[in-house]
Amino acid sequence: MRWPSAGKQAVQLSVGVDVGGTWVRVHALADGHLVARAKARVSDVPEVGTFLLSLWRRRQWRARDVGALVIASRGIWTTLERRALATRLRSLARRVVVYSDAQVALLGALGDRPGVLILSGTGSIVIGYDERGRWGRAGGFGPLLGDEGSGFWIGREWLRVTTQGEDFPPARRLVHARHPVARIAALAPMVVARARRGDGRAQAIVTEAQRDLAALALAVARRLHLRAPVAVSWSGSVAGDPWFRRGLARAVRRAGIRARWHAPIEDPVSAAAHLAERSQGRSSQSACD
Repeated sequence: MRWPSAGKQAVQLSVGVDVGGTWVRVHALADGHLVARAKARVSDVPEVGTFLLSLWRRRQWRARDVGALVIASRGIWTTLERRALATRLRSLARRVVVYSDAQVALLGALGDRPGVLILSGTGSIVIGYDERGRWGRAGGFGPLLGDEGSGFWIGREWLRVTTQGEDFPPARRLVHARHPVARIAALAPMVVARARRGDGRAQAIVTEAQRDLAALALAVARRLHLRAPVAVSWSGSVAGDPWFRRGLARAVRRAGIRARWHAPIEDPVSAAAHLAERSQGRSSQSACD
């Protein structure tokens, strides 16, 4: 799809960017309609600001052409972190707002409905909010300290149980490759597929991943005192697998959560673009902060 140039725009753009563990996705809206999209691997993006600036230059966009830019980024949570990134990107739009990717994913999945989002892709986190708009989270500490039940966690556990003796060199190449977390996480679909076909080692890993994610969901539901049935949705490549998710639903039930599962209303990058649109006053619904 062609990106509209600045000279052809009838209205200002609202741009949403989803910075995940493997992909950077961009959606641009004009007058409520999707007019452009882009996608790049994180491994090919040295820094999100540099990547976006190159897009702007190619399309001859200027800050006055983009009414609002919303970034939904992994590794961002505190107000200080959000403001620091927004400041670095302020030359790209009239207004720049940065959120945690998990917050935007939850808003995209459940809208205004209080509940819990289980995010399992390259990394993992469980996030929720209640009727008063209070946020709660569990996990999300990255591959060194957490990411339980994520694609990386599943891939790493598979390497642990299958790597012995002379089998070590292939695993060693993965560990020492550029962007090893994404490379190891890329093993997860294969492990889930093997578990579905009855491979005992893969089944044990997947069952533990589902159990860990359910425990994180229980922690969030309890912290926010969410009333049953708790609205639960999902995001990420691992949680997006229907077979994996059926097992996850069983694990959530066994953890003690009476859940009502909801398919995501929209994906995170679409949610980011709509938040950008709302921030320009095109909707009475306010963005999270």
